[in-house]
Amino acid sequence: MKHTNDSNAHYSLQMTAEDVLRAAADILEQRLRRQGSITEPAQAGDYLVARCAHLAHEVFGVIFLDTRHRILSTEHLFFGTIDACEVHPRVVAKRALELNAAATVLFHNHPSGNPEPSQADRLITDRLKQALSLLDIRVLDHLVIGGQQHVSLAARGWV
Repeated sequence: MKHTNDSNAHYSLQMTAEDVLRAAADILEQRLRRQGSITEPAQAGDYLVARCAHLAHEVFGVIFLDTRHRILSTEHLFFGTIDACEVHPRVVAKRALELNAAATVLFHNHPSGNPEPSQADRLITDRLKQALSLLDIRVLDHLVIGGQQHVSLAARGWV
């Protein structure tokens, strides 16, 4: 948050757009945690739109879940450019094991605003699904965030 000095020499708090979006994402994550578990893609999608739709570069992250699909952690693991992000399955697997995760929801943003998954998105989903399955960690979904919309690869039958 930025502190600004007003004419009376009093300090006031002024929230930036990024502060507001971060607060919204925190509220949505708290709501998901209170509810107990993620039960449908729309719940995670709305939360992730608030978390990463405003970013000017691509990020790839993971929601790590326990056996009851309760959130253990939500993390941005990879940072890319305006149209690409390199993802390494071993990093995702290592973090999932550290958290003792039983399942994951993958996500990334498209800074262009178009949430339509690319062929590369489908390929990395398959690679991660194969790698994590060897460790008995399920990939429940991969959500692509573009603007204020999200697309679920699971809903399309691609996970």
